[in-house]
Amino acid sequence: MKTYTIFTNEPDSLPTGKADFLLAASVTKTCEIKGITQAGIPGMISLTPTLDAEFITNGKVFSLGELAETPTGVPTPAIITRAVHNLVPFSNIEILDLGLVKLPQNSTYKSFGILPSESIATGANIDARSVFNKGFAYGESYELKGSYLILAESTPSGTTTATATALALGYNCRGDFSSSFLHVPSGIRDETINKALSLVNDEMSNFEKLSHVSDNMLLFCAGFLMSASKRFHIVLAGGTQMAACLLVADKLREDVLMRVKHENITLATTFWVANDENSDIAHILSLLSYTPNAIYTTFSFEDATIDVLKKYDDGEAKEGVGAGAALAYAYANSVDNAKLLEAIEYILYSM
Repeated sequence: MKTYTIFTNEPDSLPTGKADFLLAASVTKTCEIKGITQAGIPGMISLTPTLDAEFITNGKVFSLGELAETPTGVPTPAIITRAVHNLVPFSNIEILDLGLVKLPQNSTYKSFGILPSESIATGANIDARSVFNKGFAYGESYELKGSYLILAESTPSGTTTATATALALGYNCRGDFSSSFLHVPSGIRDETINKALSLVNDEMSNFEKLSHVSDNMLLFCAGFLMSASKRFHIVLAGGTQMAACLLVADKLREDVLMRVKHENITLATTFWVANDENSDIAHILSLLSYTPNAIYTTFSFEDATIDVLKKYDDGEAKEGVGAGAALAYAYANSVDNAKLLEAIEYILYSM
């Protein structure tokens, strides 16, 4: 298990020491479109962020009898993040309620009066500026406990809303976004995105466009990055969704007369995303007005005794709930592949 830069594949690493862990947990009703995502239990996908929040905090779930998993049985990437926390604990874990259908039990969370967003196929119905401003304000007030911050997400169908968001803002990256599926449901995704884009036009401001096609996680985290990056280092934990978050923040710099301090931001994802043949995170990141610090960490389930975990190596699930940053955090703190695999399987055998 090692960490490399996305653009050059040269060795890299996060700092050693403790990191705060924030999970931006959000529901967009886009996830209710049949077949658009497999990030959770069919018919209950809107509960996935709640279950992820409970699991990374407690190592078990309370709002349902079972952990979120794909229809083929692949467990949520939260198992990776929780196993890392068991080995090298984060300085704290806090959940950001950015529009959940059910609040997580036995978890430390902060709510911002944000409701789940509607499906982008009919209009997300978000007050984009308000959500962005709430993120900005929290970035100004957040008190860092550790040496730096890991900002992660759990937003089912978020790669679809991220694609629509990037396209609405004028970025040319339609085919660059990943999926929890091994084989991307491009027909359903494209139809949904096209419906969303039909709701916006060039006469609209950026915030007006985002109110129709985006999701609360992207908007809140873009605002948070804008202010918090001025004060401390942030590891943006995730794949193409978090790359889209950087695109949003970069595009809005003229609207809010401010930009992120990109020297204080690292995007950290998994090997599965960085080397995904069906997406191109490097191209998404190349569309920024600056060259970002972006890394991935190799990790394999090749030696797993629980066979379903090997589906990660085949291209299912790939990322989410901070898995990529958790892997980089583990590597920086001297955890190897074998030790982490053992910790992950211990969690599953204990459930």
